[in-house]
Parts: sequence; C-alpha cells; structure tokens
Amino acid sequence: MAPLLRRLAPIAGELASYDRGKLRGDLSAGLTVGVMLIPQGMAYALIAGLEPIYGLYAALAPLAVYAAFGTSRPLSVGPVAMVSLLVAAGVAPLAGADPERYVALAVLLAAMVGVIQLALGLARFGFLVNFLSHPVLTGFTAAAALIIGFSQLKHLLGIALPRSTQVHTIIADAVRQAGSTHFITLVIGVAAIVILVALRRWKPSFPAPLAVVALGTVAVGTLSLDAAGVRIVTDVPRGLPLPRLPAVSGGDLGALLPTALIISMVGFMESIAVAKVYASRDRYEVDASQELVALGLANVAGSIFQAYPTTGGFSRTAVNDRAGARTTLSSLFAAGIIALTLLFLTPLFYYLPNAVLAAIVMVAVSALIDWREARFLWHVKRRDFFLMAMTFVATLALGIEQGILLGVVASLIVLVHESYRPHTAVMGRLPGTATFRNVRRHPEALVRSGVVVFRVDAPLFFGNAGFLKDKLREIAGRDPALDTLVLDAYPVNQIDSTAAHALREIVEEFRAAGIRFFFVGVKGPVRDVLEKAGIVHLVGADHFFFEVHQATEAAEAEASLRPDPSPDLRPSPAAV
Repeated sequence: MAPLLRRLAPIAGELASYDRGKLRGDLSAGLTVGVMLIPQGMAYALIAGLEPIYGLYAALAPLAVYAAFGTSRPLSVGPVAMVSLLVAAGVAPLAGADPERYVALAVLLAAMVGVIQLALGLARFGFLVNFLSHPVLTGFTAAAALIIGFSQLKHLLGIALPRSTQVHTIIADAVRQAGSTHFITLVIGVAAIVILVALRRWKPSFPAPLAVVALGTVAVGTLSLDAAGVRIVTDVPRGLPLPRLPAVSGGDLGALLPTALIISMVGFMESIAVAKVYASRDRYEVDASQELVALGLANVAGSIFQAYPTTGGFSRTAVNDRAGARTTLSSLFAAGIIALTLLFLTPLFYYLPNAVLAAIVMVAVSALIDWREARFLWHVKRRDFFLMAMTFVATLALGIEQGILLGVVASLIVLVHESYRPHTAVMGRLPGTATFRNVRRHPEALVRSGVVVFRVDAPLFFGNAGFLKDKLREIAGRDPALDTLVLDAYPVNQIDSTAAHALREIVEEFRAAGIRFFFVGVKGPVRDVLEKAGIVHLVGADHFFFEVHQATEAAEAEASLRPDPSPDLRPSPAAV
C-alpha cells in the first residue's frame, strides 16, 4: 500500500524521508513565491478577463494540490499569462456582457481541462505532448506574448478598448483613441515598467512586482489619484473561496471543448518543459504522465474553489528554485501565504491601480519572445524556422486558437511528409576497411559495378511502401548492369503488412529481371514479418547477413561463378 501511495502522491515519499535541513530552503522559497504570486496572480486574472480576486483563487488550491501529486520539486503551479489569454479567447465570445456567466464558464473550463489532463495521465498518454513541436510552441508563445502585451494597453493608457486577440485590431483602436489617453495613468504604468525592468536586471531575486504594487497603491491612496480618473482595483473580496461545483450544461461543454483541449496541451507543454530542465540539472526523473495527473487534479480542485485553468509557470519556478526550494513542500508554504492574504490582507489592494498590474504583465511576457531561438532555428533547420514563423504570423493574424491549431496541423503534415519520404542512402566501402558509408557524404567510398548497397533509415509502413518501391526501381533503371541489390535494413525497426507486400513484390520483380536480393541487419521482429510474408523463403535464408561487408562478399562469391572481372570503382556524384 505504501509504494502505491507514494506513486500516486509523491509527497508521501518526500515526507517519509524528509530531511529537516531542507526546511529552511523550502520555507524561504515558499514565502518568496507566495509574495510574488499575489500581484502576479491578480495581473494575470485581468488577462483572462476576470476580476483580480480570481487570480488569487487560482494561486491557492491548484498550488497545494500539485504539491501533493507532482513530481517536479521546484515547479510552481498557478495562473500564467499564456493560459489566461487562452481563457479569455475561449470564454469571452460565449459570455457576452454577463460577468457572472463569464466567471461560471471560466470555472467550468478549469474543470474540463482538469478532467482531460487527468484522463490522459491515467491512460499514460504523456507522450501526446510531442505532437506540439518546439518550433510551433516557440512561434505561438511569441505571438501570444505580443497579444497579451498589447491587450494591456487599455489599462496602461487609461482608455476603453474593445476586447480582441488580434494585435492589428488592438493597435488600430488604440491609435484612434490616442487623444483620450489618461496622462496620470500612463505615467504610473510607465514608471512601474521602468522600476520592474531595472529591478529585474539589478537584483533578479527581489520581489519587484510586489514593490511596484506597494508603491503604486500608496501613491494613488495618498494623493487620491482615483478621484483624478486613475482606475483602481477597488474592493477585493475577503476570505477563502467556498467549495462549489461548477455549473454544467451540454451546450457550454461543447462550446468550450476546443479551448479546453488546447489549454490542456499548451498548459502541459509549458509545465513539463520547465520541469524537465530542473530535473535534468538536479539528476532526478519527472514522470510526464504523473505530471498530467497532478495538473489535472490541480485544475479540478481549482474549479471547485472558483479558479480558472492553471499550469506551471517559468518565472515563478525559476524564483522558487533560486530561493532554495528542495521539495514540493515549498509550494504548500506558498499556498499558505496566499491563504493568509485572502483572509487578512485583501483590503490593502483597494487603491491598487490597474496600470501597475498591466505593467507587471507586460514586463513578464516580454521574456516569452525568444529571438535567440528564432536565430537558432534559422541556422540549424530552416524548415523548423518557417514552421515557427508561420505559427507566429497565423496566431497574430487569425487568432489564438486558429494559430496554434494551424501550427499543429502543419507539424503533422511535416511529420507525414518525412514518414512518406524517409532518408535513404546508396552505400560504398571506405578504402582499406570493411565499413560502408553513404557515397554522397563520402565520395572516396568504393562500389562494385553491378552491386548496389541501399539503406533506408525509417520503419517501413503503408505510408512509405510506395516510395521504397519507386526508389528501388529508380536504382535498377539507373544501372543496367545491376545484378545484386543489398538492402541494409539495420535502421528498420518495424514493418507492416503493406510494406511487406510491397517488398515481396519488388523482390519478385527484381528476381525476374535477374537481380539477386540480399538483406543485412534485419531485426528479429522485422524478420518475423518477413518470414510470415514468405520473403525469407523467396530470397533464401542464406541471403540474410548481420554485416554489409558479409553480404557483399557473399554476392561477389556468387558473382565469381560467372565471368565478371569488374573492379571496384569510385562513383561519380551523378551515379548516386
């Protein structure tokens, strides 16, 4: 029972062997992250289109639940900018101008995200995150950062702008209303940005967001700037959120399902990416499926306590780690800080200006635009760069959901194309060795007239069976003197019935043309299929070898029975 409990709730194992020497670091990290989460959570709630209090709710139950079930020690779960933007994009069109319905849909969305993640985790489907490729996520994140940043212009300028997830629309509306900018609000916002940037560069560990919240609140309250038109948070409800099941209707479930699926995958991708960074550095394992379970439970619990969808955040996790977090207990301490704030400190935020929260958001999301990654993709793989660029442009032009869906579809198309046309190589023997290499990369490699060694670097299945046949026929047509084909199948770890049928067809076709077939490096599971397909019997078991040089020597031995004085020749580029 104990091992099962530790697997389901890893914190049980942490507590059983907890070293008191870790307590100081966990407590320090919990206090630091808790203090950081207060202004950050309130700011991110504005992105989601919710009142600031819901950012604090989202920082309470999900953080505590993840601490019990997660496998990443420093990961800090709560509201994040990306998910907040996706919530706004999915909920706003359905809620209209009804704030109560907006809250109900956001809470229901958290429950749906939690159920999806929990189901995927229990089914051990953590691998699904691999279908959201890194270039797509980079492009989407950069575009979303711009959308998030520009969405805060209304709070920074003190003007009313229609809600939109398209940057060009936001900019056009802001330019039209530039004359209505509230000067004092703009000064407060710009000053907050300058302080945040300066503190981040001067002392990254300092809780800069809390500092600008304190300064902005004191300035507005002392000078009565709210009377001059500065928009403030006003009353923040006091007390812990009461448990309540989200209202469910079939129509809302169907309408929110696409958004829930996207948040489930994007949220998990963001969380597992940062979790793996610290796990690799500290040499411990992060279980992707257990992470899905933990995030799912965190979102389900959060929805019961009036939270909108949450996930692990990059910046908070970095702060948590730097502040000394050694176990997930640090997250429990951070949740305690949030609880104390909700119970006793919310009246202090009455005069907090919205412009300060907007500044916190803008500075936070600016780090999500990764120009270095774009340069890296340009130099390393142009195809991935264009995939990133396409996702970036599509997200900006079409919208959040459409952009990421288009990116995922494009990634799958690239995957299908690569599977359909796998890498292949004609092989030659390096002089003075028994080693065979791709003659395109090694022009010094020798080949024997009439003998072609061909390698395919992929599993063989219905998608590339036709390509394989075409490639082999192309080789045969290019060399009229071909009498032996050696198929290096070492990279082939799977073969399905369609590919086996195609391979048998090409073997029979070549044999009818007088071309012998040899197989090299066939793995056990692949050979089993070839046995059942009759290919081993057709070719002959003596035509299967472990090494390429063994097959070529056997081919030359057979060829020596016939007059064939052909020497080794160096291939020209045209020959391959």
